[in-house]
Amino acid sequence: MSGTELTLTLSGATAADARAVVHVLEPAFGSPEEELPADDRVTVYTARFTHDPAARPTGGAPGGGTGHLSGAVTVTVQGAPDAVARAREVLARSFTAQDQGAVSGDQEQESQLLLEP
Repeated sequence: MSGTELTLTLSGATAADARAVVHVLEPAFGSPEEELPADDRVTVYTARFTHDPAARPTGGAPGGGTGHLSGAVTVTVQGAPDAVARAREVLARSFTAQDQGAVSGDQEQESQLLLEP
């Protein structure tokens, strides 16, 4: 079964924060298609994954947080509804996450979370 693309956009993050968020998604989505910039002067980080519907999400206990952030990070996840739901689940298990809203389209969904240290 072929995968679907998931796009992750992070703002308010350092390079280390962006890597931490991507790292917790890798067990469920694999490695992103491109390396994240290592420069802290970047204001928005973007990562694209090919979602494998057969992959099982992993991560820490809900609300317990396994990811480490230097400050609050706004994350926007966009893609097929099942991929967005899986990403939201993994992020909520790994970080303290506040839902900032979602928009559903015909075949895509966009969801925004605020991840806190």
